Amino acid sequence: MAHAEARAAQHVAQAEHQQHPIKLYLLVWGLLFVLSAFSYLVDYFGLQGYLRWSLILIFMMLKAGLIVAVFMHMAWERLALTYAILLPPLLVLVFVALMVSESNYILFTRLAFFGTGP
Repeated sequence: MAHAEARAAQHVAQAEHQQHPIKLYLLVWGLLFVLSAFSYLVDYFGLQGYLRWSLILIFMMLKAGLIVAVFMHMAWERLALTYAILLPPLLVLVFVALMVSESNYILFTRLAFFGTGP
């Protein structure tokens, strides 16, 4: 009976201090390396304009997501904590997109009413 209780206690202790396989961390490290190489290639090939910035932002968000999910252990957290950490930056991105669209509208109306200047 004592042996079964000791095994149960050992199982609980292992569950509290769960170790993830090194293969997962090496895979994420490799993906981060590949995404960084792609980000570098955007500048190497001289892409310009919206394509350049879109690719850089996409690679940056993918790298940040991998780091947060694996190295900060968010992939194994409760859903409420995940929402508490991920929802505010997503809302900031939505608000930035709204401000960008409004700024384009303001610029258009100013140019329409005041002209381009002397």
